[in-house]
Amino acid sequence: MFTAAAESFLKQAREIQEEELRRFAARVAALLQGPELGPEAVDCLQRLHLTVAATKYPRKLDGKFVELLQMVLCSSKYTEQVQVLCAAILREMSPCNDLILSCNEIQDTKLLSLVLSVLLAQGNKKAEVSAVGQRIVKGLERRLPEGQSARYLLPVLSKVISLSPESLTEEQTNVVSKKMADWLRYASIQQGIPQSSGGFFSNPRTRQPGPVTEVDGAIATDFFTVLSMGQYYTQDQWLNVQAFSMLRNWLLCYGGQGLKTPKSDDKSGMDRSVMSAVSTSTSSRMLPPKDRLREKAFEYCQRLIEQSNRRPLKKDDGDLQKACLIEAVTIMDIICKQDSSYVYRTVSFLKILHGRICGDATYARALLPIAQFFLDHSKMAAVDSDAIYKHLFTDIPAQLFHSPSLAFEFVQFCKDNSQLFTETSSIFRQSFPNLFKFLAWNSPPLISEFVDLLPFLLDAGTAIEIFHLLLDLPCLTAALDIQLRSTALPTSEKAASDPAVKPATCLEAFRHPLYKSMFQYLLRTKSAPEDAPERLIPLRQLLGSLASSPRVVQCAETVPVLLELFFRVVAEFADGPLINQLVVLLLQRSDELYEIPAFKDDVYRVLGSQLVMLCKLRPALIVELSTEILEFSGTVSNIQNKEAIFTHVVWAIGEYMSVSYDKRCTVEQINRFFETLEAMLFEITQLRPLASTPSYAPRAISVLMATLTKLAARSQDLIPRVSMFLSKMRTFVQSPAVTAVYCEEDLEEILIRATELMNLLKMPSVAQFVFTPPVEVASTRFQREVNDSLPFALRIVTRLLEPTPGFMPG
Repeated sequence: MFTAAAESFLKQAREIQEEELRRFAARVAALLQGPELGPEAVDCLQRLHLTVAATKYPRKLDGKFVELLQMVLCSSKYTEQVQVLCAAILREMSPCNDLILSCNEIQDTKLLSLVLSVLLAQGNKKAEVSAVGQRIVKGLERRLPEGQSARYLLPVLSKVISLSPESLTEEQTNVVSKKMADWLRYASIQQGIPQSSGGFFSNPRTRQPGPVTEVDGAIATDFFTVLSMGQYYTQDQWLNVQAFSMLRNWLLCYGGQGLKTPKSDDKSGMDRSVMSAVSTSTSSRMLPPKDRLREKAFEYCQRLIEQSNRRPLKKDDGDLQKACLIEAVTIMDIICKQDSSYVYRTVSFLKILHGRICGDATYARALLPIAQFFLDHSKMAAVDSDAIYKHLFTDIPAQLFHSPSLAFEFVQFCKDNSQLFTETSSIFRQSFPNLFKFLAWNSPPLISEFVDLLPFLLDAGTAIEIFHLLLDLPCLTAALDIQLRSTALPTSEKAASDPAVKPATCLEAFRHPLYKSMFQYLLRTKSAPEDAPERLIPLRQLLGSLASSPRVVQCAETVPVLLELFFRVVAEFADGPLINQLVVLLLQRSDELYEIPAFKDDVYRVLGSQLVMLCKLRPALIVELSTEILEFSGTVSNIQNKEAIFTHVVWAIGEYMSVSYDKRCTVEQINRFFETLEAMLFEITQLRPLASTPSYAPRAISVLMATLTKLAARSQDLIPRVSMFLSKMRTFVQSPAVTAVYCEEDLEEILIRATELMNLLKMPSVAQFVFTPPVEVASTRFQREVNDSLPFALRIVTRLLEPTPGFMPG
């Protein structure tokens, strides 16, 4: 209901025309200049903000009205709510030529933050951003009056950092680093005092605030953090929370400048680690600001990790614990990159943490930054981290593939570390079947991530298995659905099925001995290149009942994109044996796809076009795989069911079955291919009774005719047979049984092509040069141009030989 109302308001706001907006702004101006501002003024400001924010293009408001908004923003007589709304409207109108705002005389930090946010919104000019950054640092540097707080300035400072980190000088970053260290470490551990309303019943004897507590309700005995609980918070506690929220970006931008990191083989790192562990508060204050901030940040993160071990009283606090844990480990990793003296303490600390949380699925996302830390630092610390990677890549995807946020973060983690994994650990490549579970279950949102990741998974050792995985991806989605439903069943229903009784449902089959090994293979967690994918044929048939599932259909739609990428990547490293193996599998797997009609059509289209690419890479495969290719091209049903692949196979035969590409090509082999394809063309063009004439793709007929002509040009004893066959095509296209199932345009194209080919064969020497160039010409630019313009060349020959191109003797 709320969503529908919001959409309605947005639609109305977008449809407001300029004249109507001008009148509404005049009404708002009148209200702002009235003696008192009531609820109507606030409501109108909210509506105006929605109107200027609802469109992608900036709205135009009168210059005097913009001046009025600025006056209201900077005037102390207006309420904070009105000022916030005026600032929001001015930000939405940016860049604004009528802006006259200045922050030089503003002392109130709340108002200063609003004005600075408007100035920042005017554009990403470095001078303007730098001026805002300097004004914020100036405000943080001075001692603030009573009742003022720096916490209103920190969100604007975060915006400055994101827009232009270089806008702050080293002196300014040192000022902020010093402040942040104090905010993180020395916030009050007493709760805040609620602000008195000042009413008649207010109690002048206010209760003294109690101490802050931990998430489990225990009184806090250590310093305040974002995980410290209280009913009310003091200003320095708010600064503590805000400082932690911007700590990661601050360290990334300014923490490592001018730092001299010890070499990995230098013992000074360990000596400094020991020294920092026993440092006192006094010696800490003597450190340079950046070093001191790192130290306080490290202590803060350690305390957060310790606090995350407490049992929370509220579920929301448990979610906060996990989020803080992830951030803390990430920040510790950054600190260790900037100062290696922290590595040795952190390694043992995170080893203990990993042992504590690795068995709890709710902490799965926290395992990613822990693994990232060990990838970055285990070599320096001489720590074996394979157990951490193994658990992460074996157990987590298998158990939590259905978590969208984890799936995205996990795949992003793999992308970020793809090169590092290939250099340091084989676990990444061994576990790639597990990664495909994330894609199978979350295919639409993860497709772009996998497009980036797939090239790193592919090499000569994984290509074949990944090819099968891609073709079986929708089937994997269906199997994961069954697995998820099976785990949700009561224990009483999970008993093993009777081997003698055929399972009635997919759920029963999941536990049935006949199908159990098939499910285990499809749902495997590690690479198994030696296993035969043919064993999945019964399982594909069994899972057919889930083929219409929306999740399965969505997954199937991503496969063609990844298949095209697969072949592009493989083409860069594949040798002859691998290309031959892929072609054989391509033809075999065309019979073994999950039964989704649209999916099969898309896959056939991709496989057909990629077959041509493989043949161009290795033309000799036509001779080497003649048995398999003859079997495929000699099956009539392939024309009807797999026309996209069949047509490309026949084209490749005509193009590459030539001594120009392979000296092993003999007349006998050409004749074998000719006889097979001749029989196919005869089968699909023979005249039948009207009711039983099937319709075949006109493209397949044209390609068959062209390939037979090419083969005849290379073995000229075959020319009479082809010429006779082509001469009968007029009878074929004029038959009532044929005209009933083909459109006129298609029949005309078939007839024209037959005429052109037959005319070309009347000049055997020309035909031989066009279709079978000499070896030294076969790969030249001239011959490529001849092939590219072959239809044009055929038409020229036809015009030379026949005054009337459409005439053909019956």
